[in-house]
Amino acid sequence: MSELFIQLKWQLGEGELVQGKYSNSHEITYNNQFRMTADAAPDWGGDTANTNPEQALAASISSCHMMTFLALASKAKWPVSSYEDKAEAFLGKNSKGQMAVIKIRLNPSVQFNDGFTVSEQEMNEMHDRSHRYCFIANSLSEEVEFEVSL
Repeated sequence: MSELFIQLKWQLGEGELVQGKYSNSHEITYNNQFRMTADAAPDWGGDTANTNPEQALAASISSCHMMTFLALASKAKWPVSSYEDKAEAFLGKNSKGQMAVIKIRLNPSVQFNDGFTVSEQEMNEMHDRSHRYCFIANSLSEEVEFEVSL
C-alpha cells in the first residue's frame, strides 16, 4: 500500500493561547511540495481566503467520487469529455448531539463526446455505484448524497 501522508504546522506566534484570541491558521503540506494555508471555517473565526477542514472533506469526497465515476464510465465505454462538481458540506449536530459535517451534497455534471447520451436512470445508477465504491465515502459515517445534472 502507498504511504499517504500530509504534514501540518501551526505556531502560536505572538500572544497567548487564550480562547478567541489566537489564530487557527496553519500550513498543510502534501507530498513534501504542495503547500496550502488552512484555517477554521468562517463561522468559527477563520479567514475566507483559506480552505478549512469542512471544505477539504467535501473536496476529498468529490474527487474520490469523480475518479470512481470515471473508472466505471471507462469500463462501460461511456465517452466522458468533462466532469464538474460543486460539492457542499453542511454543518450541524449529529445523532450524538455533537457538531459535525452532517451531510455532503455532490452536484456532478457530466458531458459526453459525439452526441452520446444516457438516460437519467442510467446516470443515477452510475453515480450510485460510484458512491458505493468510493474509498472516502466508505470511510464516513454521516450522510453523503448527490444531485445529478444532465
